[in-house]
Amino acid sequence: MILRVTSELTSKDYITQRGWESASLVRCPLHPGGGCGMRRHTSYERQNPAGLVVPRWYCRKGHTTFSLVPDFAASYVSDSLPAIEAAVLAFEAQSAAGATVAAIAESLRPDIELQGAVRWLARRRVWVAAALTLLVGIAPQVLAGLEQTLTCANARMATPCALVRVREIAAGQLPHAPAPVGFSRRTRKRKVRRRSVQHRTGADPPVPTQL
Repeated sequence: MILRVTSELTSKDYITQRGWESASLVRCPLHPGGGCGMRRHTSYERQNPAGLVVPRWYCRKGHTTFSLVPDFAASYVSDSLPAIEAAVLAFEAQSAAGATVAAIAESLRPDIELQGAVRWLARRRVWVAAALTLLVGIAPQVLAGLEQTLTCANARMATPCALVRVREIAAGQLPHAPAPVGFSRRTRKRKVRRRSVQHRTGADPPVPTQL
């Protein structure tokens, strides 16, 4: 289970000052009264943002691990919310100028093949769309009279990172809000394949006699 860590430090300062060392979990979210044997668990380091360490606690009774993630870190995605926001802001700006999706994706991720870059950008656009939908549902006044775009949200909220601000606004709904802003795992719908009609093994059935 992911839990939110609030901090006034920037992502760079949080990592430089090892902000995770001061993060603490006083009570078990599953057993506030105690007696569940909650204890500090092994921390892990994330690849992105580089150098970020996530502290964890483990509840013996609930067989649940709790990870304390700062607001700038995306959940279930090896990336940061500011980095995701920067990619989508770039897409919105270049798209408004007439650039194609392929051209934008290639400019943002020249280190990978074009098809992979397009998919990479598409995922971030989906994540941002879900975050904006969450924002409109909780605080519709934020984007009232504006397009539901990250550019408008960023300008209206006048914040360094609109996605981080959305996580703050939706603090009470984070366990059920979609990742990477919320803490609910993303699920993929599996395509249900229709089973073809299969004859049983053996001889073909007799052909009906025509009368």
